[in-house]
Amino acid sequence: MDNFDSCVSFHISDGAFLGRFVRLDNVINTILNNHHYPVQVSAVVAESTALAALLASTIKYDGLFTLQTKSNGPVPMVVVDVTSQGKIRACADYDEEKIRKAQELRKTTGEIEPAPHFMGEGVLAFTVDQGPNTELYQGIVDLQGKDLSECAMRYFKQSEQIETYLQLYLQAPQNESERWKSAGILLQKLPSHGGKEILDEESQKEAWNQAVIFMQSLQPAEVFNPDISSQDLLYRLYHADDLQIDKSKDYSFGCRCSREKLWNTLHAMKPQDIDDMCENGKITATCHFCGTTYSFDKGELLAQ
Repeated sequence: MDNFDSCVSFHISDGAFLGRFVRLDNVINTILNNHHYPVQVSAVVAESTALAALLASTIKYDGLFTLQTKSNGPVPMVVVDVTSQGKIRACADYDEEKIRKAQELRKTTGEIEPAPHFMGEGVLAFTVDQGPNTELYQGIVDLQGKDLSECAMRYFKQSEQIETYLQLYLQAPQNESERWKSAGILLQKLPSHGGKEILDEESQKEAWNQAVIFMQSLQPAEVFNPDISSQDLLYRLYHADDLQIDKSKDYSFGCRCSREKLWNTLHAMKPQDIDDMCENGKITATCHFCGTTYSFDKGELLAQ
């Protein structure tokens, strides 16, 4: 899938607006195959991962971008990590019984509904961690809106005050031979340069409205067509708007867990705490992101 698992950066309208176009396939299926979530939870995770990759692509950072939700619904938490090297991992907490009851109440049993329906009331947070001796950046917005796109756009409007429009796309497998896919496209107005607007106010408003209308015309069948490149899709939309393709970034699944990291954490604990955690002389832990299980003997943890 050469046309997927990447982000294409672009500018239009003589550089007045920047854009990002993310399409994910292998990354999403690797994540979901690690967890075997119910279909509704898989949909939430797939869409959230596309949003995280899209938002991370708008930031210059050297480290880790994290999207996290915390809410009171059947899917109370989703976490997506995107490293500056393009490694992505994701996981979610869920209550299958609450999902069933919520869908029975809404008479939507078995359907894939917009992610906020399963998240409930809560917050959507974005964090950028560039390591020790750097300031942690965090943005938070209420989970309000009919879909995740609206939630993210509320954040930009309220916190960043950058005019932003974005759309997310999701394709669920209809049979065993098909795969999950998710995608997202974003446009932002750039600030003025040297006190001058790139376009005058009226021209910018007209160009922005037209660019948004063109984006809204992009159909899922086009987005998820493996035979059409992201560059070709952007050309279809914006070839008359001074389209400039800037660069492309590739993504792959990558988990940051390791036996060494976990051993260092456990080895630093008090002997009594280690003893309390042991079962049959061992401590076993499973990574929430990739499902890898690590096992440690009590003796090796207590050894100096």
